[in-house]
Amino acid sequence: MLKLAKVLIGLIAALHMYIAWFEIFAWETRGPSVFPAFPSELFSQTVSMAANQGLYNGFLAAGLIWSLLIRDAKWQANIAFCFLTFVAIAGIFGAFTVSPRIAIIQTAPAFTAMICLFIGRLNARSHLS
Repeated sequence: MLKLAKVLIGLIAALHMYIAWFEIFAWETRGPSVFPAFPSELFSQTVSMAANQGLYNGFLAAGLIWSLLIRDAKWQANIAFCFLTFVAIAGIFGAFTVSPRIAIIQTAPAFTAMICLFIGRLNARSHLS
């Protein structure tokens, strides 16, 4: 279960790296095709706002990647759980304020990774006893 959690953490980190790239560097070029319901003039007016959001997504990705590099299993799980919680909360907020689809894209994978991490840590502890 811990291996699955680590794979999910890596995938979630990759997703947030993509979101960071999109919001920081491709907001005006790709934004209109990703968000066709938004008025096209909105993208040029919100470049700075999108880049700021992208920076936060980059921080989420960096935290998740950092968690995978920590050697101590307890601290690795703690840091991963912390950043997965940030991702899940951001997804819940986005689902309520922007689109329910965000909960599926962002919150569901974060919760799944947290569950796998929790079960994996429980299994690891029971093997030590």
